[in-house]
Amino acid sequence: MTSPQDPFAPPPGGQPPQQPHGGQSPGQQPSYGEPPPYGQPYGTPYGQQQPAYGQQPHGTGPGASRNGFGTTALVLGVVGILTSWLFVGGLLGIGAIVLGAIGRKRAKRGEATNGGVALAGIITGVVSVVIAALVVAGAVALFNNSDFTECVQQAETQADADQCAVDFEDSVTTG
Repeated sequence: MTSPQDPFAPPPGGQPPQQPHGGQSPGQQPSYGEPPPYGQPYGTPYGQQQPAYGQQPHGTGPGASRNGFGTTALVLGVVGILTSWLFVGGLLGIGAIVLGAIGRKRAKRGEATNGGVALAGIITGVVSVVIAALVVAGAVALFNNSDFTECVQQAETQADADQCAVDFEDSVTTG
């Protein structure tokens, strides 16, 4: 009966096994296109450590783009338009205008790469502020109309109050 061979034992004849990946020895740099040896993470050259916590990783140093303000401005502007029938939409629009202006300045200085997105944030912010202002003006006009409020206050029944609303609607549509 033969015993199974130890898979980790050196081959018979004393010859060392062939090195995988182009004959590289443990201290040698891998050739281009080959994976790093076991235990060495991808993307980290030999002899270099991964950046410590809080340090800038490779490619995100002082020259990296900072696009957060422009992107946030666009998001606030779109949400401001969607909620512009509320007072909140106007506030979001003001935030979009401010952040978009900061993002445009960063793009002009070369610190950001999304100047167009920041401009779109400014535009959507202005649109949401305008819509919110029109809604507020309409609400103020509705509640400040003395004829309508007097009519509703003098109405004795719900039918009288409904007639006030119909009369007010007719006066608004006819001018």
